[in-house]
Amino acid sequence: MPDHCPGAANLRTPTLAIKKCPQCGAEVELFSNDISVKCSECGFEVFNDIISCVQWCKYAKECVGEETYHRIMAQVKKQEEQHS
Repeated sequence: MPDHCPGAANLRTPTLAIKKCPQCGAEVELFSNDISVKCSECGFEVFNDIISCVQWCKYAKECVGEETYHRIMAQVKKQEEQHS
């Protein structure tokens, strides 16, 4: 049995994805542990389309570590505040 959830592997060891900005078409680097990033060309906020298990799993803090947990939850809160 693994000592960590395999679903959180991309949070503990982030992977890089290149996405296209939906507004201007520029390439945007988005790490798997980012909720969103701003496009360096136009400033449009590009969202990671994966809902993080950190948002709902009761073991998230122990699984990914306190620092990662708090950083992700702060990003989620900021995102929710911007869209309310």
